[in-house]
Amino acid sequence: MSVNFQSLAGKQLSNSLWGADRILRAGQTGKRRKEFTKFYYAQFDSDRSQLGNLYRDHSMLTFETSQLQGAKNIIEKLVSLPFQKVAHRISTLDAQPSSPDIGSVLVMVTGELLVDEEQNPQRYSQVFVLMPEGGSYYVFNDIFRLNYS
Repeated sequence: MSVNFQSLAGKQLSNSLWGADRILRAGQTGKRRKEFTKFYYAQFDSDRSQLGNLYRDHSMLTFETSQLQGAKNIIEKLVSLPFQKVAHRISTLDAQPSSPDIGSVLVMVTGELLVDEEQNPQRYSQVFVLMPEGGSYYVFNDIFRLNYS
């Protein structure tokens, strides 16, 4: 099966990325969650302004206490974050089908962030609900929290 994804720079991504009919096959959820998170965080860390194609007008983001809806508003929030450089280090990554009827996927990530020149990482948790659309997925829900000890 060939699945085409438009990259955030307008190029085609490899068809080995997360295809809607493949992510829920037995044994494939783990592989697909890793592909999604690897792609998402690599793009976030290099140029978060290019994440817009992963969201839709009805997508929602909760970032700490801010709640936003729509790809434009979400990207404006992500771009406005007060750091220039960021690196995500994933500690845990879990995924489950979230609906047997529509093929959506729930992804939970915990990890550490290094921002700008900071030496001490910040812990974070992030949850995504991915919805199938035309042979791939988009982010319907995105919830991000820093975890303070």
